[in-house]
Amino acid sequence: MAFRLFVPILAGATLRERLLACIGAMIGIALTGVISALANGSGPHVALLVAPMGASAVLLFAVPSSPLAQPWSIIGGNTISALVGVTVAHFVHEPVLATGIAVALAIAAMSFTRCLHPPGGAAALTAVFGGPAVFSSGLLFPFVPVALNSIVLVALGYGIHKLSRRNYPHVAAPALKSAHGTIDPPARERVGFQPEDIDAALGALEETFDIDRNDLERLLRQVELQEMVRSHRTLLCEDIMSRDVISVDEHAPADHARHLLLDHNIRTLPVTDAEGGLVGVVGLRELTKATDTVRAVMSKASTASLDTPAMSLLPVLTDGRSHAVVIVDTERRIIGLITQTDLLAAAARVHMADTTSLAAA
Repeated sequence: MAFRLFVPILAGATLRERLLACIGAMIGIALTGVISALANGSGPHVALLVAPMGASAVLLFAVPSSPLAQPWSIIGGNTISALVGVTVAHFVHEPVLATGIAVALAIAAMSFTRCLHPPGGAAALTAVFGGPAVFSSGLLFPFVPVALNSIVLVALGYGIHKLSRRNYPHVAAPALKSAHGTIDPPARERVGFQPEDIDAALGALEETFDIDRNDLERLLRQVELQEMVRSHRTLLCEDIMSRDVISVDEHAPADHARHLLLDHNIRTLPVTDAEGGLVGVVGLRELTKATDTVRAVMSKASTASLDTPAMSLLPVLTDGRSHAVVIVDTERRIIGLITQTDLLAAAARVHMADTTSLAAA
């Protein structure tokens, strides 16, 4: 039980992520200080690196997907809060009262400018009683060093995250739209919870969560999918796939591919290279105006392996664009195909089996 105190409280936190955060913060803070010194000079009366940057670095490198850790949150939150602190210190000369007013107004200013950033509160406090180095900067303090520190830290964070292949700035995935240009939601979002259910739940809980709303919806959709995969984990791609797959060579004429699609009454035609490896797929949509070879109009293929849970193909086969998933081996040779119809039939069989079991019980 004692060791539970040291279990990470952040969802999805791994040892690798924490190590990257440590290394990123070390490099980011050190270089921010160096660059600020080169730009602003150094000395006992020069505010080289303000303390709130340490807290900003924790957010920037440890939780880069947080809305509180995005570029505008860091730069705007720290700068605006420091400006508020300097202004309050100029008009309110009682330190205790000034600190309370500064932090309160900083929260309000950050909220209205959509750059809420917890270290901003520390920036406001620093501006009120930061000592000789802060007071000597006067009205420049919010800009040099606070804004300068923030901009340099964000720029370094962006570079470090790119090198470590992390998504920053974090952009929440947009809500899915119908691929057919209609107002209907995508097929996979017509069942289960709806966006308005999320809004109602957030309203009922009356709490603020450190996660973008679209990220929250994407997380819940993935939870639904994982539950479905777990519930039907014995149903694999090899159990339901077609094995006699009609394919076409990438150098074949487009007319030949059209005939294959129509003659076999299929919607997706895997495209292979000279060695028989999968290189793409074509359908009538791609072939509508094609006059050259199949290779010129083929699109990227959605693939899976024999032991992939069949229900995990739901997001692909309900995106409004993909009609089939090609089952391949380790060398991308075609060994099967699963269409929307295959998956629907399998889901129906599972549902009937579950219903029968319940009735028997």
